Amino acid sequence: MEIARTKGCRSDGHFVTMCRMKPRRIRPFALFALPILVLAIVSIALPARAQTGSVEFVARATPSSGIAEPIRGLPFYLLSKSYVDIRKEAEASQPKPDLDAYVDKLDVSTQLKAWMKKNKTLSISGEEFIKLLTVSDIMNVPEFFKAYVERNAGDQSIKFPQPKYTPRDMQKNPDRYEKLHQEYLDAVRKFVTANPDSTSGMDLNLDSIDPGPAWRSLVAKRDPAVKSRALELAQTRYLVAKTETDLDGRGALRGVVPGSYWLGTLEIYATIGDARLQWDAPVRVSAGKTAYVELTNSNAAEPRSSAH
Repeated sequence: MEIARTKGCRSDGHFVTMCRMKPRRIRPFALFALPILVLAIVSIALPARAQTGSVEFVARATPSSGIAEPIRGLPFYLLSKSYVDIRKEAEASQPKPDLDAYVDKLDVSTQLKAWMKKNKTLSISGEEFIKLLTVSDIMNVPEFFKAYVERNAGDQSIKFPQPKYTPRDMQKNPDRYEKLHQEYLDAVRKFVTANPDSTSGMDLNLDSIDPGPAWRSLVAKRDPAVKSRALELAQTRYLVAKTETDLDGRGALRGVVPGSYWLGTLEIYATIGDARLQWDAPVRVSAGKTAYVELTNSNAAEPRSSAH
């Protein structure tokens, strides 16, 4: 079998053909296109960098001693949603005890059940409870009226109204009883109105029927699941960037897409002396600019309130 020969090529007879390659000239348009290509790549890269911004912050806490100290080595998270709202989202995903259904099962008066449902609370002790009370509440809720009278009737330092009737009068002379009973109620109402501070301490007489502790215990069982879900959402769906403060309490986040964010510590507290702080501070990032944030006691997040 004879191997075809090509001009400028040699064959060694074993199916290998070697050809002499002529060097090709680089065409003029290629030399012209190369700089244009480089410029195009640079022009694409530069705007991409200019379209992002940065966040620089410093975190300090001031204890009661009055000396501000930097928050060192604490993780900070940049989120696309406020952690307060993330907590609400997590709470919505967890079954919550039904307050009204719980109240319906209590062995208390109809009036007290109505008061609890209206005020969305089962706590009938403490300063917050006392602040909620009105004169009408004390007069119309049997448990409140009884506790109020017991608190004040035995106080010899005040002129608290005394009833002018006896239980026997209810059967012997109902009309007289009703008249004197109404006069007594009017006198107590007048006394409460004139002496608002006289409600202080009456909650001690309600301690035996206070369902608040049992309710708070029931609600507290839900808290770990809510916390776990909130942390999961914050560190996945809503996490934009994360950093840790240096020895001066400073931190920086680079390459952040322009927009509105929140800078905070999630469930972690910064503790300096008796100061115990968390942050969930709003931050606005603009293209090509650095947003500066100072985190202090004044813009720390509000402590989460316990269930009522």
